[in-house]
Amino acid sequence: MFSEAVLDHFRNPRNAGELPGATATIEVSNPVCGDILKLFARFESGRIGEVRFLCRGCTTAIACASLLTEQLRGRTPAEARAITPESISVSLGGLPQATFHGAQLAADAVGALLQKLSSAR
Repeated sequence: MFSEAVLDHFRNPRNAGELPGATATIEVSNPVCGDILKLFARFESGRIGEVRFLCRGCTTAIACASLLTEQLRGRTPAEARAITPESISVSLGGLPQATFHGAQLAADAVGALLQKLSSAR
């Protein structure tokens, strides 16, 4: 049911944990399934320098959060806007419709992070 990429990110999550000194911290949730994603980011010279996450959720939610941290690092806010649920799904080898909500949660986190960043300026 899960691709090797999903299983790898789930079993070996990248950038898990809190980020001391984060510039922005956001939390998003999916009220239907109960998944919660907390994202920490440090912005440096107009780019996302460091990103970490905490996630309580299903296999796909954790895998998507892990992948998201890798995709966000080094990007400008404008570049980060290009991250969509569909692009996350493709990067993980295609998510079944039943688990696509994990990619949506990660994309919601990007939106919340960028909104927090723009309101802090």
